[in-house]
Amino acid sequence: MNLTIDVTNKENIAYISLAGEVDAFTAPKLKDTLLPLTKEEGQTVEVNLQDVNYMDSTGLGVFISALKSTKEHNSEMKLVQMQERVYRLFKITGLTEIMNIDSAVRGGM
Repeated sequence: MNLTIDVTNKENIAYISLAGEVDAFTAPKLKDTLLPLTKEEGQTVEVNLQDVNYMDSTGLGVFISALKSTKEHNSEMKLVQMQERVYRLFKITGLTEIMNIDSAVRGGM
């Protein structure tokens, strides 16, 4: 399965909607889109994961890199509308403690 990435900019917020799977094959595409947005000072990057039904450790790595970039460039990243199975991956790795993740987790398997 592929990953569809849609980016919309509104004032100082970049909205990224993802659909599909974030894995070793699609993670580089996500990284190429996400990281430059986190390098803009004062920028908020909101990533909607509602339509992501699978993510592996490669995908987690992209979000960790993006988080580091936000710290270096004084920007912010927020993950929203995460499906339960993807949220569990963030939870068991402890990333829910250090990332801004919207608590409204969707069900769905």
